[in-house]
Amino acid sequence: MSDAYVIEVHSRTAGIVVREGRNYCFFASHHDFNSLERQEFGSLVAAQKAATRCAKEARPRLQ
Repeated sequence: MSDAYVIEVHSRTAGIVVREGRNYCFFASHHDFNSLERQEFGSLVAAQKAATRCAKEARPRLQ
């Protein structure tokens, strides 16, 4: 089983999550996702949902 996973939102890499014990730590690969930097999530699904919410918040700034 892998210990690191790429999180993508709308075909854009948001960051990676790395397993730390039972949790996953997020490392942003784009500044739009910096608010998630080093946050821990209980599952990959939770990390994906957080990145999706973050992208929705960033979208108005991109227009």
